[in-house]
Amino acid sequence: MLTPAAIFAGTLFLVIRRPWNLNTGVSALLGALLALLAGSITLVDVESVIGIVWDATLALVAIMVISTLLEQAGFFRWAALHLARRAGGSGRGLFVAVILLATAVSAFFTNDATVLIVTPIVLEMVEALGFGHRALLPFAMACGFMADAMSIPLAVSNLTNMIVVRYFDLSFARFALMMLLPSLACLGVTTLVLLGYYRREIPRRVDASGLGEPAAAIRDPFLFRVGVAVVCGMILAFLFNRTAFHVPTSAIMTIGAVLLLLAALRNRVVKPWPAIRRAPWHVVAFALGMYLVVFALGKAGLTGMVAGLLQGLTARGLGVTVLGTGLLVALLSAGVNNLPGVLIGTLAVAATGAAGAIGEGMVMATVIGADIGPKLTPIGSLATLMWLHILEGRGLSVSWGRYLRTALVITPPVLLATLGALWAALRLMN
Repeated sequence: MLTPAAIFAGTLFLVIRRPWNLNTGVSALLGALLALLAGSITLVDVESVIGIVWDATLALVAIMVISTLLEQAGFFRWAALHLARRAGGSGRGLFVAVILLATAVSAFFTNDATVLIVTPIVLEMVEALGFGHRALLPFAMACGFMADAMSIPLAVSNLTNMIVVRYFDLSFARFALMMLLPSLACLGVTTLVLLGYYRREIPRRVDASGLGEPAAAIRDPFLFRVGVAVVCGMILAFLFNRTAFHVPTSAIMTIGAVLLLLAALRNRVVKPWPAIRRAPWHVVAFALGMYLVVFALGKAGLTGMVAGLLQGLTARGLGVTVLGTGLLVALLSAGVNNLPGVLIGTLAVAATGAAGAIGEGMVMATVIGADIGPKLTPIGSLATLMWLHILEGRGLSVSWGRYLRTALVITPPVLLATLGALWAALRLMN
């Protein structure tokens, strides 16, 4: 008889090894189907999981359309060229500019957009500057690490955030306010750690004169302007949603995606349909499949075990609870992937019944653990798996050993500093 643990291990093998060139979405759905056939989950469980993740999943679809159309308009390349020119010929300045670009895209367009759109643009940019193979990796790592680590600022920055926000019915404004100090700490510590770790590989001086004018990167000015307006409008809608509208996050994002699509069809400067078809739709299938596979693990006792550990933390005070919750969810996410990891963490936190500052701290620490913790391993997030695949396609292969050596240096201080900042924010706010 197939156990939930065996099904999970087999699914993870398919996701990592990709035999017969299976994409990650198909692998995850096969695992979910096997769990259903083996009786590890029922159709009622499937309905329950869909009830938890449907809004976040549809929001992910909308943001993929939005980011794809903005990329076609030239928005991200325009931003990258602007930042490169502002570096003033400094290699470290350019490196920090890449970190800031990845941070902004992760915050407003999700971590997957950073990996799929910003990473190739940054690699093209540094290759055009004549960087050697040794100098390319720091810039690639900056994109890959910031994609997940800096997806904590907003409720819409990561699929994991959306799931937690919807489950606990958090407001966009409260989430952003509580994550302000942790986000600043995460950005500052990550920048310092990356600069220190790659201090020998980053060139001292660069000549950005050959990169071209930022304005030349804009392929469709009308779509570009509409895109900026849509993004600003969505942020305002998120801020006032709880008080004025109270509609699902996915509804706001879908309206934005439709407006952008209509703008693209109006001018026909870019061809939206081929670009949308090339979007990584397997991400949606992967998310749903992995939720179900790990939900089976949760039913088999994993959720109860995690809830028991978290319950024991609540009696030890706010600081220990925040630190313990964040570290536990981080390790869980690194081991089983953060999408199912955050589902188990969310259900476990809810099972403790914690309220007040302790309860809010556990919820926010769950988000931080699920966003930063996955960087500990290559399988921790789908964004990292896609990032490794992109690098391999460009001849910049990163072995698992090399990744782990780097991740074990960078991730722990960033995670601890961010959780410490969350504790400080909770003390200030409560």
